[in-house]
Amino acid sequence: MAKPFIKYRSGYKYQLASNYSIKTNIKPKKNVPGNFIKLDKAGKLTVMAGYAWDGPSGPVVDTKENLRASLVHDALYQLMRNRHLTAKQHKDKADRLFKKICIQDGVPKVTAQIYYLGLKLGGKPATDPKNKKKVRRAPK
Repeated sequence: MAKPFIKYRSGYKYQLASNYSIKTNIKPKKNVPGNFIKLDKAGKLTVMAGYAWDGPSGPVVDTKENLRASLVHDALYQLMRNRHLTAKQHKDKADRLFKKICIQDGVPKVTAQIYYLGLKLGGKPATDPKNKKKVRRAPK
């Protein structure tokens, strides 16, 4: 018999339609397996189809030129929130990778630098395990 409720998380805008992999300079001591995010010891990040994320944060407007960077960045921050990576060791690398991907995808260098500074100054809470998305229930 089906349960009379669902469990869900809210706050997402996008859902990845196919797997995406990228080589990073973030290299954990052991492979990080997961249903939606994998990171191997060599730094290969794979985000699986179905992964949901919210795009760039803060005052940044979502564009095709910053969406790929936001996917990679959100996945890495999620690994920090889930304690697979430490913010102390990996946050700046993730922020710099966001900037690099933005530039590769057509964001002007000055704008990408402003995005990076925003992440540097205000991104720390998003790496904190206390800020994991809460599981909600409907109906209550």
